[in-house]
Amino acid sequence: MNELEKLKPAEVWKYFAEILEIPRPSKKEEQIIAYLLDFGKKHNLETLRDEVGNVLIRKPATKGMENRMSVVLQSHMDMVCEKNSDVTHDFNTDPINAYIDGSWVKARGTTLGADDGIGMAAQLALLAADSIKHGPIECLFTVDEETGLTGAFEMKPDFFKSKILLNLDSEDEGELFIGCAGGMDTEITFDYETEKVPTDFCAYRISITGLQGGHSGDEIDKGLGNSIKILNRFLWSGANKFDLRISMLEGGNLRNAIPREAFADFVIHTEDKQNILSYFNSYRKDIMDEYGPVEPKLKIELVEAEMPKWIIDEPSQFDLLNSLYACPHGVIAMSTTIPGLVETSTNLAAVKFIQDNQILITTSQRSSIDSAKVDIGNMVQSVFRMANAHVVHSNGYPGWSPNTNSKILSITEKSYNKLFGEKPIVRAIHAGLECGLFLEKYPHLDMISFGPTIKGAHSPDERLDIETTQKFWDLLLDVLQNIPVE
Repeated sequence: MNELEKLKPAEVWKYFAEILEIPRPSKKEEQIIAYLLDFGKKHNLETLRDEVGNVLIRKPATKGMENRMSVVLQSHMDMVCEKNSDVTHDFNTDPINAYIDGSWVKARGTTLGADDGIGMAAQLALLAADSIKHGPIECLFTVDEETGLTGAFEMKPDFFKSKILLNLDSEDEGELFIGCAGGMDTEITFDYETEKVPTDFCAYRISITGLQGGHSGDEIDKGLGNSIKILNRFLWSGANKFDLRISMLEGGNLRNAIPREAFADFVIHTEDKQNILSYFNSYRKDIMDEYGPVEPKLKIELVEAEMPKWIIDEPSQFDLLNSLYACPHGVIAMSTTIPGLVETSTNLAAVKFIQDNQILITTSQRSSIDSAKVDIGNMVQSVFRMANAHVVHSNGYPGWSPNTNSKILSITEKSYNKLFGEKPIVRAIHAGLECGLFLEKYPHLDMISFGPTIKGAHSPDERLDIETTQKFWDLLLDVLQNIPVE
């Protein structure tokens, strides 16, 4: 971590290094909350914590800036906890093992947590500084953004006072975001019975690893592989060609991450042993040819395994494999008003065998049009209802409608052009931000979102660009110096 503190801006990297030492999975933010409360106390700043765990730290204006409008800077405390299957790491107790790789900061085999640790670090650096000019500021740190937007949902409408909000949770330097998609989750549960393994059968395990995965909003249009879909393709065809029976099928982890790994245990009759190996080789070649250009690290392996104690009943297997095959995944529609923007998408995120002979399938839907979000959720529901599964939708969260007449947008555009000699790109984002929920509670809030460049968010390939972190910091400070008078 000492290596990070040698980077510039030193004050931001110092706090980012400290944040990486603190476990902060979604819904388990107790340690980072305690750190923030202690930080506020240490710096003699007004510090509040609400009932759900959100933390607000206020800092008065510097001399001569007292008449400026108050600004709230916002980021979220939690991080996506994803790791490669061959990495030993406990996100509940272990610090993130970060390192510098050329122009990037990365983590060894896990997510880095730059989403949104770097936003938090910038806030803390600003709160601790005594030589940076700014008007009255509030720094808001929300909980559980990644798995439920709980902090934004549960926050009371009078928790902060500012009428301008700077969301520090974007991942493309040079781009200013003024809108985002809304989203919802759809969870599916299958019940199954177990059966004894027939005699004269042999067992195999198939594994899909090495996929990039990534953010199910930002990365959904890149044609990346979905480990569950790739794995199920083999199982579905195998079950139709041979007497293939599964005992386990698991893949993916979080609803907002494209699944990178998937595994299945199955048995087949010994007389089909050579046939299944021949089919696997053909299947593997097809998949590698299809995904090779975008997934260079993809690995597909088939190995002999221990004989399972049971297999799932044949009707349940039929329903499961067919519905997974039919379940939509990826971009459903592109925006007709903003070129290049994904309008609607859905992510087949995870399949898990859970207790009480049940299989849980997690999906998530996003759209900048609320009715389209509901429609794709209903499409997913209809697929699984035909397979006799139980389907539940979450309440979802609203999108953030772009405001091209935003005053804070104009200020930020001018600051960017002055600092870097070029105009920033102004656009909406397909990922979800908390801004839509804030706007419901504060209808007159003027908002913008920006940040440094982060690639591979929500995957162990997550990396933070060093150079753009400096630009992000410079832009933030200049915007604060140009906030208008009250």
